[in-house]
Amino acid sequence: MKTIDEMFESSLDELLSKAARMKRSRVLRAKGKQIARKRKLALKRKATPEKLKARAMKKARELIAKRILKDRKKGELSLAGKEALEKKLSTKKAVIKRIAKRILPKVRSAEAERLKKRGEKNETNN
Repeated sequence: MKTIDEMFESSLDELLSKAARMKRSRVLRAKGKQIARKRKLALKRKATPEKLKARAMKKARELIAKRILKDRKKGELSLAGKEALEKKLSTKKAVIKRIAKRILPKVRSAEAERLKKRGEKNETNN
């Protein structure tokens, strides 16, 4: 069975029905503090290769969405507009995978930089 974090992360980009949004709201209200605590702890650790791949996929989806939307923003879209965008993105899965594979080294270096900055911050505090 999926954990709350996995459900939250996996459906982050997917469009939700009203019932699903209400269910997510209830779950997050109940588990919000626990999720926040786990997120804070996870930020102290190095991300796993799977997490890095997921980040690269998300960035690739964002790039393709930006290309599709041109000068509009995703937040300004109506519900129907978001559904149309999701439908277009689902047809471009192969392109998204290719782009994600190409930007994975950048995501890795960003993670290394984040950890390096965190290490420097800890040294200056001690």
